[in-house]
Amino acid sequence: MAYDSPHRSDSPVFCAEIRPHRSLGPQGFRVLMMLLCVASIVVSLPFVILGFWPVVGFFGLDFLGLYIAFRVSYRQGLAFEVLELTPVRLLLRKVDPRGVAREWLFNPLWTRLDRQDDADFGLQRLALSSRGQEVVIARDLSPPERESFAEAFSRALAEVKRGL
Repeated sequence: MAYDSPHRSDSPVFCAEIRPHRSLGPQGFRVLMMLLCVASIVVSLPFVILGFWPVVGFFGLDFLGLYIAFRVSYRQGLAFEVLELTPVRLLLRKVDPRGVAREWLFNPLWTRLDRQDDADFGLQRLALSSRGQEVVIARDLSPPERESFAEAFSRALAEVKRGL
């Protein structure tokens, strides 16, 4: 028998998408690279005039190194995690920067959230554990964000275990 509304056991109790934070957007990246390029040219110009032209190459290498580092950082920023908790399943999907996805399916009744706290630095590690399997989650969050996420997810997991 088909129903128009989804079953209560299929509706998400908790859903989160975790993406790495990048403080500099694409427009800011372009502006920064233009400013660095102009600064490199202006600073290296006196060296060229004095005949020390190889210095220009080192300024160019610095610029290239920063450009590559930012591009790699932005590429890593394409990775994300999706965590979806329903009364009957807990789905964790991790997508790497190339778009390759890995999925883990847990029974929420047998799953616990393991924490590793540091007195000085706060919550350092979160992992889902179930029947000998452990998967680290929320690695891209800062310790305060990880703490907030852990509280919200723990509350949702407890509600599911109590039977809503």
